[in-house]
Formats: sequence, structure tokens, C-alpha cells
Amino acid sequence: MTESLDSTREAAWRAYIEASQRLYTQLEEDLRAESNLSFADYHVLVLLSEAPGQRLRMGELASRLIFSPSRLTYQISSMQRRGMVSKEPCPDDRRGSEAVLTAAGLLALRDAAPHHLASVRTHLMDDLDDAEVACLTRVFGRIGDRLRASRSGSTTHATS
Repeated sequence: MTESLDSTREAAWRAYIEASQRLYTQLEEDLRAESNLSFADYHVLVLLSEAPGQRLRMGELASRLIFSPSRLTYQISSMQRRGMVSKEPCPDDRRGSEAVLTAAGLLALRDAAPHHLASVRTHLMDDLDDAEVACLTRVFGRIGDRLRASRSGSTTHATS
């Protein structure tokens, strides 16, 4: 049987879960109200805007978004219908596909970004001092690295 959390760790866990859910919900609501984009839409647009040629292979994009292939297909299809992205064959491997940022998608991102940044500042960053920002970066960077390594290790073992 797994050992229970002590009261301090249980309080930290509950505070994290409740605050992170409230924060995500608030950021999503603000983003939708200002730009009619979902958080997933925005994240796709950011990742594509930062990628070379503003395009990413579908598998790479799914991995970066932490989406299953079917969830990414649904997401990209929805964004294609709204003209924000296109889906094209990979130039170097015709079996694969790439998601490509369109001019309309870039414009939507540019319009949404200032409002989203203001929301992030208002609901998170402006309430933290430099030491707290450094601590969050260190803690979540370490946890993210461990979870990525664990996932890639389990994927490797599953396919071996």
C-alpha cells in the first residue's frame, strides 16, 4: 500500500491542483473572450510560429502539445476549417504530414497575444516575486524533464 502524504505535502498537492485548475480555466476563458481561441488553438499557433518555416510534423506537434495523434488530428482539422493552419505532405517524406501556419493563423496569434500576455501577468506572474518565479521554473522544469524521460522510456520499452 502506498504511504499517505503528510499534512504539509497533502496541503501543497491540494493547493497546486485547485489553483492550477482555476488558473487554466481563467486563462482559457480570457483567451476565448478576447480572441475566440481555445488554449489548444493558441498553443498550436505559438508552436507553429516558432518553428522553422512555421511548420511542424504532426508527430512532433502532438508530442510537444502532449496530445494523442487522434486528438491532434481533431484539433488541426478544426483549425483548418477556420483557416488558421493547413495540413501538407512532408517535403522529405511524403508518408508524413506537417501542420503549417497560415497568414490568418499568424494574424490570429498576433491579435490574441497581447491579451493573453495580460491575462497571464494578471492571474499569475504579477503576483510572484523573482525568487518565486525562479523556484517555479526550477521545480516544473525538473518535473517536466522527469516526466518526458519517463514517457520516452516507457514508449521505448513498449515498442521493443
